[in-house]
Amino acid sequence: MTPLLRDADEGDLAAIAALYGREVVGGTATFETTPPTLAEMADRFAAVRRHGLPWLVAEVDGRFAGYAYASPFRPRPAYRYGVEGSIYVEEDARGCGVGRCLLVALVDHSRAMGLRHVIGAISDSETSAASIALHRSLGFRQAGVYRQVGWKFERWLDVTLMQLDMNPDGGPPQAPGLDLTGGLA
Repeated sequence: MTPLLRDADEGDLAAIAALYGREVVGGTATFETTPPTLAEMADRFAAVRRHGLPWLVAEVDGRFAGYAYASPFRPRPAYRYGVEGSIYVEEDARGCGVGRCLLVALVDHSRAMGLRHVIGAISDSETSAASIALHRSLGFRQAGVYRQVGWKFERWLDVTLMQLDMNPDGGPPQAPGLDLTGGLA
């Protein structure tokens, strides 16, 4: 089963919102506690697209299997060469290479834009070993752990920070970076 990746469009927002909503109420990949409305997801989608960043959908056998997007890492101008990647995979598609395909595509898009870093903020370090291993297998290194920074489901949760440096020699930027005047997603 090989995932088909494509750019997300407005027609995908209901499936995206449903997957994210399930993670909000039943998972720890996000620290939100109330699922966003479809309109809120549409606003987030539009904000990512305003920055020219990718928002991708994975399909397996013609069915929605997950999504990923890159958003500006931080709002200050000096951070304009870094993005944070977010990936959500349907439960029945986990362990089938969907997350790997999405993450590889996010890295490829970021590299093509002349960006320097892709950051992964992986919450619930205790149960996210597969996500941490995936990032590590693609060259991400652990940059740190925020310990017990989120309270969800009556327990404290860590966030493991993973970082991919696409220009480890540290040369000057080869592109203008992101325009951060449009607000963050």
